[in-house]
Amino acid sequence: MKRRGPRRAPGRGGAQAPQARAPTRSGQSGALAAAGGAAGLAARRAACDILVAVETRRAFADVLLGRRLGALAPVDRRLVTRLVLGTLAWRGRLDYELAHICALPLDRLDPTLLAVLRLGLFQMRQLSRVPAHAAVDTAVTLARGARGRGAAGLVNAVLRRAARGALAMPERARDEGAYLSVACSHPRWLVGRFIEWFGVARAEALMAANNEAAPNVVRLNLARGTREEVIARMAADGVEVVPGGCLPETAILAATPDFDAASYREGWFHPQSEASQMVARMLSPAPGATVIDCAAAPGGKATHLAELVGPHGRIVAFDLNLRGLCAARAVAQTLGHRNLDFARADVAAAAPVRPEAAQFVLLDAPCTGTGTLREHPEIRWRLDPDDFRRMALVQRRMLESAATLVRPGGVIVYAVCSLAHDEGPGALRDFLQAHPEFALERPPVAELAPWLASDGTLATSPERGGLDGFYAARMRRCPKG
Repeated sequence: MKRRGPRRAPGRGGAQAPQARAPTRSGQSGALAAAGGAAGLAARRAACDILVAVETRRAFADVLLGRRLGALAPVDRRLVTRLVLGTLAWRGRLDYELAHICALPLDRLDPTLLAVLRLGLFQMRQLSRVPAHAAVDTAVTLARGARGRGAAGLVNAVLRRAARGALAMPERARDEGAYLSVACSHPRWLVGRFIEWFGVARAEALMAANNEAAPNVVRLNLARGTREEVIARMAADGVEVVPGGCLPETAILAATPDFDAASYREGWFHPQSEASQMVARMLSPAPGATVIDCAAAPGGKATHLAELVGPHGRIVAFDLNLRGLCAARAVAQTLGHRNLDFARADVAAAAPVRPEAAQFVLLDAPCTGTGTLREHPEIRWRLDPDDFRRMALVQRRMLESAATLVRPGGVIVYAVCSLAHDEGPGALRDFLQAHPEFALERPPVAELAPWLASDGTLATSPERGGLDGFYAARMRRCPKG
């Protein structure tokens, strides 16, 4: 997966060791929701530290999770991940309630105390297996350890008041936007954009889906063997695959896998969302082809393309982010792909290869990431209304540059993991108006048909089949003469 956000950011998880990768939010279990004991307190302390860093340093939660989880037992990894991503997702609703019951304005609270309050209230409202008294007690212990007795008393008073009952939501009939903003925990201005783009019913369904756990999806490394052989190797490590997934290389797991498993470390599979896998299939390069990936970090799609072209093909992978390129190289090495060349380059400025160099080009462009709010809930609180327009301009510059690399008769795929109309469809429309030598075409992959619009573009969304929100378009350059 690729980091998405309103500003260029490092690849998801960076060049982390395999065991340090953050799992997605899986369903609650008795173990996940365990409330007491030193291990439970340590997990909550780790979650609190991450929440503070996300708030004060604008760090990314998945990167911080990746750095902390490797030292924890699998059950604690699931708990910390659920606490962090869940608290970030529900921050708007939590703050609405805390603002009514806390004696001080929230912006005047110490960041650690605010994180402790959010964490405690999240457990009380969203984790049904955690008793209210346990959520209060652990929050008080965290506050006392971090800021002393006075802070512990404040946290105790606020959360015990919250334990008496949840605050009523704003009246929907009076102000539907305000209601949806609190009930679905999204910034009000973003609620307005979703309604503008999709209508009230779909916007509400989308925001509800954004607060759910993403499925645990991996891409099978079919360079290692058949689908059946790869799944059997994973099963030997206790990594269970359940039915689902539209592509032969897509596998949905029964639970978050143990990333210490030998089958992961040996490169039999790679964590990558189903919609992200569809992007490489939109390009569908021929075996033996040379492909230019213009924004390759952190390597999911580049290595997918390397598998599709086979050992006699070549992937030339560019990215401006050096750390992301290092991560991509590490992924390629783990998966056993030797047919990739990596180079640091800013394709938005100029591609470091001659024009019309490739038959196949992929531009998976940086974007606001509004299609990935399940995995990156902090993005919703960082976006500004102007980010959609600004990122669309970046994408348009990159698309102009990437298109020069396509030889006549060749194909380019432009993709973003954003739901914003300004970005995917808007940037594409402007490009096609300026470049009549390119034309949309449907990808030659039958499995993608349910997700394609009449013009052949791909559009997925969390509330429609549980996929991340991606927009992708396949274009062919007209042959000369």
